[in-house]
Amino acid sequence: MKNIVLIGFMGVGKGTVARAYAKEFETFCVDSDDLIESLENRKIKEIFENEGEEYFREKEQMCASWLKKNVKNSIISTGGGFYKVKNLKKVGTIILLDSSFSEIFKRIVEHPNAERKLAKRPLFRSKEMAKELYKQRVKEYKKVADIVINVENKSPKEIALEIKKAIL
Repeated sequence: MKNIVLIGFMGVGKGTVARAYAKEFETFCVDSDDLIESLENRKIKEIFENEGEEYFREKEQMCASWLKKNVKNSIISTGGGFYKVKNLKKVGTIILLDSSFSEIFKRIVEHPNAERKLAKRPLFRSKEMAKELYKQRVKEYKKVADIVINVENKSPKEIALEIKKAIL
């Protein structure tokens, strides 16, 4: 059994869906951003502010190589730009959690912890910039995905069940 790698725009719910899947199917859940924060002993936001995006992308590549070598039979949630790592297909089956920008933005701002959710996403500093980034990335996500799952108006558990069906 291969890993399942969730990709998609920041705020689409990759971490939430990965945790729901792990609980539903009794498997391990790994988050690439958490691994990088652990390695660096600081938050993603700090890494971006102090070292820049290029440095962070190098850490994502390092993380992907580690995942490929050390993690099996797990579901992996990734940061919004993780889809660019060179060996992504070797890490596992790539599943795009797809949603419109307006639904992603609504999901974030209506969350009880909205301020924290926005603060931890350095590339979401302005809605307009984030929307442009979304437009660039959405086509690229679809090119690398093995499976695309629309997540709008679905619970994390419903999405987890849909993922399981899709990979069987």
